[in-house]
Amino acid sequence: MGDVPINTGVCSDVLVRAFRKAGIDLQQEVHEDMKRAWNEYPQRWGLSEPDPNIDHRRVLNLMKYFERAGKSVPITDEPDDYLPGDVVAWDLGGGTYHIGMVTNMLSETQRECLIVHNIGAGTRVEDVLLNWTIKGHYRFFR
Repeated sequence: MGDVPINTGVCSDVLVRAFRKAGIDLQQEVHEDMKRAWNEYPQRWGLSEPDPNIDHRRVLNLMKYFERAGKSVPITDEPDDYLPGDVVAWDLGGGTYHIGMVTNMLSETQRECLIVHNIGAGTRVEDVLLNWTIKGHYRFFR
């Protein structure tokens, strides 16, 4: 299925693996949707058509896919609004976006769910939900 090794990758690879375990192939789903609606997807990579090898690994493409699939839910600063399995996308600044998934594990304060993500140091589960500007909140599994 074209995945990079489990000990490498980027933030989107965490989602791709999680969705595959749930029986959803984001690589195929995103590619097929991009073929249907190419002009609705971000065009910042200079491609003239979808690329099934990389499109599903780009945060902005995942955000557009979830939006087009009707999976957007309101963005809030209230941790209780984010449920296990939800996908969250953040703007880290400077045009850099990040994506992760809400887990069912609680922070030390028991106030918010922890996030599984990869921000350059491998896959981790951390208390980072409100650390950056949230730009997308998606509920695919409910």
